[in-house]
Amino acid sequence: MRRVVITGSGTINALGHDVPTTLEAMREGRCGIGPLDIRDVDRLAVKIGGQVRDYDEQTHFNRQQISLYDRFTQFTLLAAKQAIDEAGITFSGDLADRSGVVLGTSGGGLNTQDENYRAVYEEGKNRVHPFIVPKLMNNAAASHVSMQYNLRGPSFTLATACASSNHAMGQAFMMIRSGMADVMVTGGSESMLCFGGVKAWEGLRVMSKDACRPFSATRNGMVQGEGAGVFVFEDYDHAVKRGATILAEVAGFAMSSDASDIVTPSKQGAARAIAGALKDAKLNREDVGYVNAHGTGTAANDKAECAAVADVFGAHADNLMMSSTKSMHGHLIGGTGAVELLACVMALRDGIIAPTIGYEEADPECALDVVPNVAREAKVTAVLSNAFAFGGLNAVIALRSA
Repeated sequence: MRRVVITGSGTINALGHDVPTTLEAMREGRCGIGPLDIRDVDRLAVKIGGQVRDYDEQTHFNRQQISLYDRFTQFTLLAAKQAIDEAGITFSGDLADRSGVVLGTSGGGLNTQDENYRAVYEEGKNRVHPFIVPKLMNNAAASHVSMQYNLRGPSFTLATACASSNHAMGQAFMMIRSGMADVMVTGGSESMLCFGGVKAWEGLRVMSKDACRPFSATRNGMVQGEGAGVFVFEDYDHAVKRGATILAEVAGFAMSSDASDIVTPSKQGAARAIAGALKDAKLNREDVGYVNAHGTGTAANDKAECAAVADVFGAHADNLMMSSTKSMHGHLIGGTGAVELLACVMALRDGIIAPTIGYEEADPECALDVVPNVAREAKVTAVLSNAFAFGGLNAVIALRSA
């Protein structure tokens, strides 16, 4: 089977509007979570989030485009442009036919739904814009990326709640490795920070009202974020032939299902996905130096994840660094794994391990090195990125240095 590498990356999230700014914030342990600036915020119990600040859609898109692009699609297109520009690739001829896009999202055009339900039910309007359906559909972002960049191969969207991006990137990886495609634009995006989106999550009683503190004994819940992360995955030989800069190699991928509970995570299910990714990548436990944790800041997730990592890595777990960047950018739900993969690439390329900020007090049930509060310099050659979703859906990606 063919080797798969990453040749481009792009993002917009609460830490920055591009990759360099985002990585700088991660190195500095800067928090992008703050007061929400959304309509009817006074009616919410949770008033914080990892919101994209200083963003004006009219700076990037014209009036006609805005009528078609929900906020999550806008974020995707901006991140995709960065990734494709960095990769230095143009899709034409046979390459266009053998290139595609697979993206993850959970809420899709939730801002559009929220605005139009409000118009119909609260304001009593009887008509909505004719483009509402193509604007809110979950595959809108993938479709617009394919049209903008002439990607005529496999193109679709995956929705598996908080594991959507990792599932999407895993599918892209497998399609290239198997020979189905040569290049795939992949990642994920989310924008659920609207009244309806936050109000729905409030109902679960898993949200913090002040901060995201993964693995800390003082944690009190997760914090939502928004944004996008997009990558160019490419067949290794194709990338080398055209002289592309390789950021990292995608070494392996695994998925599992807990098949047990719709919201409570299973240590066994997570462990099977982690072990599966190691096996698929042909990595020994001792090869891995860093794990980007799912690390939501809820007691159920943090304890189950730490137990799963300890079970899989055994004695090596004491030498492993594991951090949650959700403490800085929030939980992007379907887009979260894509933004978190940037921290994995940074660890491999720059030797910088992003910290878990907000860490206050050790939890004996999370007795791993969670890189508390301050980034760390360390040479690592293989890393994992965990994603575990409601519904018991788990997806783990393994990267190695280029």
